[in-house]
Amino acid sequence: MNLQEPLLDKPRHVRDGEQLDGAKLLTFLRGKLPDLDGEIDVKQFPAGFSNLTYLLRIGEQEFVLRRPPFGAKIKTAHDMGREFLILSRLYPVFPKVPRPILYCEDESILGSPFYLMERVGGVILRARLPEGLSLSPEVMRRLSESFIENLVEIHEVDYLAAGLSDLARPEGYVSRQIEGWTKRYHNARTDDVPEIEKLARWLAEHAPADSGRALIHNDYKYDNVVFALDDLSRIVAVLDWEMATIGDPLMDFGTTLGYWLDEDDPEEWKQFGFGLTALPGNLRRRELVEFYARRSGRDVGEVVFYFAYALLKVAGIVQQIYYRYRQGFTKDERFSNLGLLVRACGNLAQRAIEKNRIDGLG
Repeated sequence: MNLQEPLLDKPRHVRDGEQLDGAKLLTFLRGKLPDLDGEIDVKQFPAGFSNLTYLLRIGEQEFVLRRPPFGAKIKTAHDMGREFLILSRLYPVFPKVPRPILYCEDESILGSPFYLMERVGGVILRARLPEGLSLSPEVMRRLSESFIENLVEIHEVDYLAAGLSDLARPEGYVSRQIEGWTKRYHNARTDDVPEIEKLARWLAEHAPADSGRALIHNDYKYDNVVFALDDLSRIVAVLDWEMATIGDPLMDFGTTLGYWLDEDDPEEWKQFGFGLTALPGNLRRRELVEFYARRSGRDVGEVVFYFAYALLKVAGIVQQIYYRYRQGFTKDERFSNLGLLVRACGNLAQRAIEKNRIDGLG
């Protein structure tokens, strides 16, 4: 066994209610990929709250399969064809994405559209470190800087040359996002959370003009990035392009801020631990802004707005997942306390707005 193998992201047994029909899937894949030889073994990557991700082993070959969550009715948020198209057009000009292999829109195979891509080996940093991995302050500093430099690189991709211009829409991206996430939250609301209602109104009243247009990932955080096994400051792939589009790069950067935890944040926020951003050496939110501005040349003057927007967006995403759990569409017990996270998003946003800052919010 390779000494570095334990650091790789590990799949587990498939969760109850999220099984795939392996026999039907294998028959379909053999018709599309004639070189396949062997039986199929299906495991599931347990992390992630949105689209479901599986590891397929067929003989000596490995593939990653993505499909929408069971019970999801939000087609635009779980459009497998769109995500596959983005990867297909992006891969030739930005090779830090998994190579897409095939897309299937025939719902008779697995009950929904799905696609296959290559498995990229490396380290994914989640809330709990892989056993045997230690991150010194020096490593965290280099890693967090590389992480932001990679986001700047994404924003500099020539999306016209990549053939992604059809993702762009006329100006007004900022206002559309506020309206869209407010509507999604309301459509999935299960509890009364006045802090979120207040946040949505504040954002609508304080929205700045669009700062520009770029390819944006829209969910850029540590656990959507694959770091090299031999150098944790080197990024080999960016995953989960389901929400990618052409839009305002500062809104994309704001989304990253919304997943960033500072060590002195309020306890109700820290308990949800978005990854490892509070470890010693890691850039803090304020340093993150300064580093991004310096590397990108962009003015992030409305940073409180972008941070508050990110918290509305996180609340909207989480509320949609919590709604599916409350409706019984998923039995994943990780979702049982997500209502508390929605409220924590609203509370943290109110602190940032009242203090007019994104740090020192504890």
